[in-house]
Parts: sequence; structure tokens; C-alpha cells
Amino acid sequence: MFRKAAVPTVSNGSYLQGQANGKLSSTDSGQPAREGKVVLKKKVTLLRGISIIIGTIIGAGIFISPKGILKNTGSVGMSLTVWTVCGILSLFGALCYAELGTCIKKSGGHYTYILEAFGPLPAFVRVWVELLIIRPAATAVISLAFGRYILEPFFMQCEIPELAVKLITAVGITLVMVLNSTSVSWSARIQMFLTFCKLVAILIIIVPGVIQLIKGETQHFKNAFAGNDASVMGLPLAFYSGMYAYSGWFYLNFVTEEVENPEKNIPLAICISMIIVTVGYVLTNVAYFTTISAGELLLSKAVAVTFAERLMGNFSLAVPVFVALSCFGSMNGGIFAVSRMFFVASREGHLPEILSMIHVRKHTPLPAVIVLHPLTMIMLFNGDLYSLLNFLSFARWLFIGLVVAGLIYLRYKRPDMPRPFKVPLFIPALFSFTCLFMVALSLYSDPVNTGIGFAITLTGIPAYYLFIVWDNKPKWFRQLLGRVTTTLQILLEVIPAEEDQKS
Repeated sequence: MFRKAAVPTVSNGSYLQGQANGKLSSTDSGQPAREGKVVLKKKVTLLRGISIIIGTIIGAGIFISPKGILKNTGSVGMSLTVWTVCGILSLFGALCYAELGTCIKKSGGHYTYILEAFGPLPAFVRVWVELLIIRPAATAVISLAFGRYILEPFFMQCEIPELAVKLITAVGITLVMVLNSTSVSWSARIQMFLTFCKLVAILIIIVPGVIQLIKGETQHFKNAFAGNDASVMGLPLAFYSGMYAYSGWFYLNFVTEEVENPEKNIPLAICISMIIVTVGYVLTNVAYFTTISAGELLLSKAVAVTFAERLMGNFSLAVPVFVALSCFGSMNGGIFAVSRMFFVASREGHLPEILSMIHVRKHTPLPAVIVLHPLTMIMLFNGDLYSLLNFLSFARWLFIGLVVAGLIYLRYKRPDMPRPFKVPLFIPALFSFTCLFMVALSLYSDPVNTGIGFAITLTGIPAYYLFIVWDNKPKWFRQLLGRVTTTLQILLEVIPAEEDQKS
């Protein structure tokens, strides 16, 4: 297993442990370090939970996905239908995760629930594909939108150079990871501020759109389903774009152990967030079509900016700034949450031990945060935004469908498990079927990207037997792993969480 090493790590010595327990004057929260354990604190309140969900969902999706959905449906009416259905399906999935989060009080999200329901092999494959594909690609997608929108005011009359977009994007990714490595409290506070900014950005679009409707600007809604060419080939990609725009409802489950009163706050945060986002998304798309035709929307590279230019004049310069802040908030929330999946997987022995360690002063999972940086940079400089979206969607929705199917399985496998929040059985049944059905159809509609995603997902099976099952690894390998772990502990100033000694 990854955690076995022939050479003792620094965590078994006294240097860093002594720093954590006796030589530091304060922690992230301002309390003396010697008075508390080196653990991840319960700092996620109801309001912060809502900001994590809304702040992660509303990112680039509402500003990018209208184009992807319309392209694959062909009509205004069908695209609005897909937006509404995706909102309802996302609410169903969020309710399922609310039940899982209240009966399995461990962080880690998808990984933890698959581990509880189906065992270590599929759980390892889940975290393997998250580390190699899903999170680096998702971060690259949202960060590319951040880079494009933040540069938009400076290139209003000409094309933005792709290199400039990617360089600014790289800076943004690095800033997010530095923030999450430095302070849990500040990450949460900034997330709340950015959530406010993105709600303002949504309102800046919705309010003028409503005014346009009052004025009778409904020409683009006439014959709303005319030209509809939704097919077996295109519909899965339209739903992928829509579900991507709503994705983020599951991120609070990644930090369950840091949520205050999770039995109450997780369901409340999820329900409140999903209602706000679904209403906001549908109204935003209606607002777009009061001013922009379907053909113009497909030609626009920055839909929100095009909309603002038509209605707001010089004030339109503020829109890309708000959108860039929105994307930054989604990047921040995603990194904050998913780093906990790697932290928990390492604690369970499925990833290198260093990833389950915490900074002795900042009390942040520093290694689990920065491990994403190199892979994200590779995705950023070697991938197209829309191909990345389709590339990551296969693996993401395959495992989300499996998680919700696991909820049904746990109902029968462990009927006595306490369930403070329980959803009707038809909800997880419908949601898991929809996810798996979309995944199956994507094999036909986008075989290249789906095939690549499927192939890389399958590499998790031999990796599991090589890294986890095979205990008799060469002595030199175990010694090298021990030395690397020790060196990284010293460089990063991290030690295992004190509650993590059981594994």
C-alpha cells in the first residue's frame, strides 16, 4: 500500500510535531496551537456551506454552456427545456447526496460513498480518475473562462491572444492554490464574497432581461421549437453541458467532517442553494434570448458580454469583471472541496501518505491542494475548452450515477443505518438511471473523447493491484518512497492529522 514505507517519516519524530504542539504561538483561528490538535477544524457553517455550493456551481457554466446546449438542441424552446430539466435532475441528485452526507459523516464525497457501498477497488478507480482527469480538466475549463473574461475589457475591439488567456489563467490557478494552502478561514470568507459577486453578475443579466420582456421583446421566443434538431447524437452532449453548468451541488459532501451540525446544515444548504441556482439559471437564459437571437448566441464567444453591450453601453465593461470573479470563486470552491477527497483517500491508504498530512501552523491539507497544480497546467496548455468538457463528463457522471445507485444498495445492505434525512426511493432510481443512460449514449455521440475517458478510467484497475494490493514491493522502492515522504514533510512543514494515526 502507498502508506507503507521502510523508512520512518518525520511524523514519527519530534521536530515538526514539536513545532505544532509547543513552539507555535497561534493557529489559523488565532488560538494557541498547543491547545488544539493538528486537524481540519469544523469551520463550515450553514452560510459558508451555501456559499461553497452556489459559489462552485455558478462559474463559467452559465456563461459558456448556453452555446453548448443551443448547438446540440437547435432551438430556443428545446434549450430552455434542457436547462429546466437539468436543474430538476441536479436537485434530485443533490437530495440523494444530502441523505448520504447525513448518514455517512465522513469527508471525501464520491470516493467515500463508493467505498462504503462497493468496496475499495471502485473507490480507488474513482479517486484515480479524479486525480488524473476530472479535477485537472474541470479546473482547466473554469480557469480558461476566468482568463478570457478577465482580459475581455482590454480586447473589446480585437481577438484575445490565446497565449495571453492561458498565461493569466495559470496565474489564477496558482493564486487559488496558494489561498487554499494558506488558510481555511480566508478561503471560506473569500468564497462568500465571490458568491455575492456572482449573484450580482446574474442579477445584472436577469433584471434588464425582465425589463425587455415587459417592453414586449419576445420575437426570439416565437416558434421557439422551430429548427429543433435534438437527436440521439446531440442530446447527451446538450445534457452534459447543462449538467456541467449545474455541477457543484455535491461539493459540500467533500468536506462533511468540517461542517457544523451536518445532519441539519447539509440538507438545508443543498436545498437552498439548488433553488436559487435553478431559478437564476433559467431566468438568465430567458434574459439572453430577449436580446440575442439563437444564431447570434452561437457566434458569440462571450455571451454575457455580448448581452451587456447591447443593453448597458459603457457599463458593460463591468460584466466581464463580475464573470471573472465568478469563475475565480468556482475555482476556489472546487479546489477547497476536492483536496479533501485526496486527503481522505490518502488516509484510507489509497494515495501516498503525504497527501493526508496537514500544515503544522496553517492547519490546511497543503499537499492535497498542490498535487493538482502540475496536472492542471498540462490540461491548460494542451486542451481545448469544449473537448475538455466532454472529456471529463464521461467519468464524472459515470461515478456520480454509481454513487446514487450505491444509496439504493445501502438501503438494503444496511437498513439499520441512521438516516436523519431520507429521500423517496424513486428519486435516486431516476437520477442514477439518467446518469448512466447519458454515459451510454455518449459512447455514440462523442466516441473519441468518451473512449479516451473510458480507457484512462480502466487504467485504475491495474494501478489498484500494483499500488494497493501488491504488498511485496522491492525494498529499494519502499525506501525511496519513505525518503521522498520524509523530504516532502520537511519542505512543506506537514504532519499527519492526530486523528489519522489509526491507519
